[in-house]
Amino acid sequence: MSDKTITIARVYALEGHDYLNQALTILRDQEKLAGVTVIRGIAGFGANREVHTSSLLNLSLELPLIIEFYDTPEKINKAIDALKNTLDLPHIVSWLATAHTEPSS
Repeated sequence: MSDKTITIARVYALEGHDYLNQALTILRDQEKLAGVTVIRGIAGFGANREVHTSSLLNLSLELPLIIEFYDTPEKINKAIDALKNTLDLPHIVSWLATAHTEPSS
């Protein structure tokens, strides 16, 4: 097994805005990152304290989205700069991690 230092980043956004497709295009085609996952939340709130939820009484079109991606620290820093310069994404966090991978054959 091989260990490698990576950076994981998350973009917190809301569904219904045009962030997702543009962000995926930047991360896949422009920055060519190792991996990206989009997670759709069932509830959440941000700085304005407004709760966005998927309850049956309030079928929101603005559910929370998390766009999570990882690669080398250098590539992630470059990708975050590209996202910030292209899209209005005020909520991005990142942290160092270790990837435990099998050597490629």
